[in-house]
Amino acid sequence: MNQTARRPLELYLTLPILAFAFYDFANTIFSANIVTLFFPQYITETVGTNPRLEQIASTIIAYANALAAVLLVAFAPLYGVTMDRTGRRKKYVVIFTLLCVSAAIGMGIFGGMDTARWFGLPNGFVLAVLLFVFAKFAFNSGNVFYDAMLSGLGNKKEIPLISGYGVALGYMGTLFGIFSVLLLIGDRAVHHTFWLSGVLFLIFSLPLFFINKDQPQQTKPRQQFLKGYKDIYQTFREARSYPSIFYFMIAYFFINDALATAIAMMQPYATTVVGFEAGTFLIIFMVATLFSIVGAIIFSFINRNIGSKKTFTIVALLLALAVAIAALPLPMWTFWIAAALFGIAMGSTWVVSRTMIIELAPEGKEGQFFGLFAFSAKMSAIVGPFIYGSITLAMADYGTLASRMAITSLIIMVIIGLIFHLRVRDQKYTV
Repeated sequence: MNQTARRPLELYLTLPILAFAFYDFANTIFSANIVTLFFPQYITETVGTNPRLEQIASTIIAYANALAAVLLVAFAPLYGVTMDRTGRRKKYVVIFTLLCVSAAIGMGIFGGMDTARWFGLPNGFVLAVLLFVFAKFAFNSGNVFYDAMLSGLGNKKEIPLISGYGVALGYMGTLFGIFSVLLLIGDRAVHHTFWLSGVLFLIFSLPLFFINKDQPQQTKPRQQFLKGYKDIYQTFREARSYPSIFYFMIAYFFINDALATAIAMMQPYATTVVGFEAGTFLIIFMVATLFSIVGAIIFSFINRNIGSKKTFTIVALLLALAVAIAALPLPMWTFWIAAALFGIAMGSTWVVSRTMIIELAPEGKEGQFFGLFAFSAKMSAIVGPFIYGSITLAMADYGTLASRMAITSLIIMVIIGLIFHLRVRDQKYTV
């Protein structure tokens, strides 16, 4: 890899990097439209007909996200080992993208069906929830391989800029996805947004499918199936010999816990607790997205200038402040401030975290540690939504207080993450 850093414009217009960034554009359409916006709205409109049932709807949303993370945790140990053994990344990005798109389209087809009652609910509703769980599992699985493609696109100085470019273009995809839904779906039933989001995800993934290639690597001998789980356990034990990456994994576990849960629960919280209409929340989310774009770009340069550790600390503090403002019973206008701060933190966290893994992972084991990184992230994606959903379920009779208590738990997660992050040292290990 050429060690001379290319100028930003030259870097951004390089075809493989542009295609890589367009995949961020594509997959954020799915993440924003389905995970954050319209699936929660679909659940709330179907289930939440009074204050108590609104909290039950929040529990269903949280548990569905947690179940998707459980599936990923079950398979994640295989992913990093597979990358290091075969060198293949793009192949699995393609496979999981197609699975995710198929499930999203299925959600749109079955979401409005009510031909029978399963568990006292419309059969189409139950199918839509199950398909959501599978779609999110496939989406997150594909991202493990996609993130690992980053290390082959530039040198150490270029990677923060490439990562920031992808995240920024991704949040532009969020705006495009929302406007496309408003234009093409209009006031039709919310489940129609699912199939359109899946189709858009596929269309903008095509440049990466056809342009990017995996770096040549000699394939290692095939191992037993269960060896993947043994290797990831060994990687975890090995990580303890590299204190910085070990502590960062723990820190990211708690920070991502707060971030992923807030993303999943933002829509029901804003509409059922703060009191915004669904249409107004779309505007709030677009504002947060704009700040995500700005944050991703600015913090990629901050990352390059002051280092990943300090940058990650700043981002975590912004996240804690955003959640604190949202949790308190303040005037409605303060939620706009919380949304802006959260947007900056949301866009920046993934820029910095991907860069830190590449910086801290032992040379030659980046894929293996990306697998462990995904494992840590998705374990937190189980814990956070499960805790949130359990609080809203246990306190459902208290109405909106249940959700305020649930979101307050996220601040505790950020504080714990920061304590571990302070023990990280800026260093690159060799083996």
